This record gives sequence, C-alpha cells and structure tokens, in this order.
Amino acid sequence: MKDPRDVILRPVVSEKSYALLDEGVYTFEVATEASKPEIRDAVEAIWPGVRVTNVNTLNRKGKRKRNRRSLTFGSRPTVKRALVTLAEGGDQIDLFEVK
Repeated sequence: MKDPRDVILRPVVSEKSYALLDEGVYTFEVATEASKPEIRDAVEAIWPGVRVTNVNTLNRKGKRKRNRRSLTFGSRPTVKRALVTLAEGGDQIDLFEVK
C-alpha cells in the first residue's frame, strides 16, 4: 500500500471549493496515478473516524504559457483533483486548524 501522504498532495483553496465545504465535499490535489479506491483509503487513513461515501476525480491539463523574452512556450503542470464527499452526520475534516 502507498503512503497516504503520497496520494493526497494538498487541499485546493478556491472560492468554489470553499462553497462545497458546507455540503461536506472536500477538494484535494492528488497524485496523477491515484485511483478512486486509493484516494478513499488515503483520506480515511489521514483523518481517522471520517467515512468517505463518494470520490469524483478530474484531470486538468496544464496551460500553455508564452515566455516574453525569448518568445518560446512552456506549460504549467497537469494536475489531478479529487472531490471527496463525506458521510452525513458530523463527519468533518479540519483543513486549516491551528496547532
């Protein structure tokens, strides 16, 4: 089994992901080769006591960006995101807790 921290890379911080927090849906950037069962197991391993009911994934192709000085092109990296839905009834992840 892979280390859960190698599957879940970081939470996505955006207005849309904040709006989904009220519905119990959390957005994470995950490894590109991670499957839905691996993502579910990683979330349940990192935050014990949390039950995952659904995992949706999407691949976002990196944008092509132009370099001003040399007129060449590069690209941003391609990333994979996972929308993780938790079970209703109090399951919650504290992403931005202060320790």
